Amino acid sequence: MRTEEFSDRTLSLAIVLGSAIWGLYWFPLRAIETTGISGPWAVVFFNACPLLLLCPVLAFNLRKLAGILGPTLFAAIMIGMAFTLYGNSLVQTTVVRGTLLFYLTPVWSTVLGVLWLSEKLTRARIIAIGMGFIGLLLLLSNSDSSSHPLNIGDLYGFLSGIFWAIAGATLNRWSKIPILPLATFMFISSMIISTVFAGVIHADSLPEIEALKVALPSTAFWSIFVMTPGFIIVLRVSQLLFPGRVGLLMMSEVIVAIASASILLPQETMKLVQWVGACTIIAAGLIEVMFGYSKPEKAVY
Repeated sequence: MRTEEFSDRTLSLAIVLGSAIWGLYWFPLRAIETTGISGPWAVVFFNACPLLLLCPVLAFNLRKLAGILGPTLFAAIMIGMAFTLYGNSLVQTTVVRGTLLFYLTPVWSTVLGVLWLSEKLTRARIIAIGMGFIGLLLLLSNSDSSSHPLNIGDLYGFLSGIFWAIAGATLNRWSKIPILPLATFMFISSMIISTVFAGVIHADSLPEIEALKVALPSTAFWSIFVMTPGFIIVLRVSQLLFPGRVGLLMMSEVIVAIASASILLPQETMKLVQWVGACTIIAAGLIEVMFGYSKPEKAVY
């Protein structure tokens, strides 16, 4: 599967940039809300735009799915669920909390790797899991004076990491899944699932046509030309580089999300104990990706 066209350094830089782009995912979602479209429908609208480009491309890539359509669809649905939950968390809770709760993913990836991919449960992984849960408790510690109490968005962020870990394990198990068809099916599933969230779970009214027209240019730009390339880069490079390195380099998303939110959303403040929890979650992820990975005893393709 590995190609010699690109060096490890080039691939590493690509995934750092691709992940960093997704650290700004919250920005277009919040921008869509300013046009009068509710947060859940903003997630639907954002995930629908890339299909204008990807659906025609899919027609020329259907033959690549021979023999792996099932795993491709399963991975797409898991990623679609993760994207829906993550997007909704970013508009329902604070950007920092939503991002960090998603980045408990290394903990869930460890559990799935041990149970599904025959990876070893090392001491480093046990420490990472323990630190992840301690960080979670500290991050979600909430006093009466907090200006941002716990809400459904925090649950969405927590669950999004679990679904992303399932998707990651699927891609690891079936490493030859073609990326463009996967991306197309992912955005289709995310659009459908997020529509259920917006129309059924949150029961929000359909957005006005005028609001959609106002939001369309910027939404299309961000979703088609900024976020989608970043997503494809992350998926493709994840198939080529050592998983530990991928996990470490993807931390650029956390850095960009926290930095951008701190600058542009100063009202979304956290207390010291919650920042300690945030640092503990990041440290748990770093321990997992740097010291916890071991190759599975048997790979299934």
